[in-house]
Amino acid sequence: MSAYYNFIKREQQEGGVSVAHYQPTKHAQGAWNEHEQHMAPATGILTAELSQFAPQTNMRIARISLDILGLIPLDEFTITTRCIRPGKTIELVEAVMSSRGRDCIIARAWRLMTQDTSEIAGLEDQSAVNTPEDLPVWDDMKGWPGGFIESVHLVAAPERRAGKGMVWITNDIDMVEGETTADLVHLLGMVDTANGVVPRLGLGLSELQWMFPNTDLQIHMHRTPQGKWLGIEAVQQYGDDGIGLTSAILHDVQGPFGRSEQILTIRPMPS
Repeated sequence: MSAYYNFIKREQQEGGVSVAHYQPTKHAQGAWNEHEQHMAPATGILTAELSQFAPQTNMRIARISLDILGLIPLDEFTITTRCIRPGKTIELVEAVMSSRGRDCIIARAWRLMTQDTSEIAGLEDQSAVNTPEDLPVWDDMKGWPGGFIESVHLVAAPERRAGKGMVWITNDIDMVEGETTADLVHLLGMVDTANGVVPRLGLGLSELQWMFPNTDLQIHMHRTPQGKWLGIEAVQQYGDDGIGLTSAILHDVQGPFGRSEQILTIRPMPS
């Protein structure tokens, strides 16, 4: 089985800081630029580092906020992880991806205390009408270039259209070579594709006159997701001043588990 990343080494610094070194493979290649990483697997490897950093049995990640500081080179990088707000019931952990002498992504995760709240549990988001096994293969997204898009498998609900719809996505590639990929890492490592499953401007990079990359990714989870299929119930909206928003209800095969948001910068494609 292939992987998105190869692990190089890890260093432990003073104050409990962890610095991990990785090398991306061709499967992590982005769609906007052949020399950059796709944000989806980058989210996955950052999630892995945040999850593994000083875990506590009574807490779990409830939110991950990722700010993209610029192009993510398809080159060796480090992830520096530290706790910036320790606590017994609420904790904030930060992981910074850096490459070629600069920071590329700042990710912060709130870990919250877990306890039995089944007595008052309730959801407003509805389960998907169709499961992945019920839906036909959807290859329209393959109009985008890059190793990451090539690595995924997609099916789509028939009512999917430009601007709104439901797409299921999975892959059979490990996040890190030689390591078992946790379901949380596997699924969150595909969430960034929400910005590409219902684009208002078309599904092939070569035909676009406008760009709409996201500068962030926010993921909130009311439960821990499970399984290998991620359902993305997405809506994409563009304002009239160059800024857009992609919002999604996130599903696994058991039902909705959270939501994502991505703010977009809309600008003409460079000539």
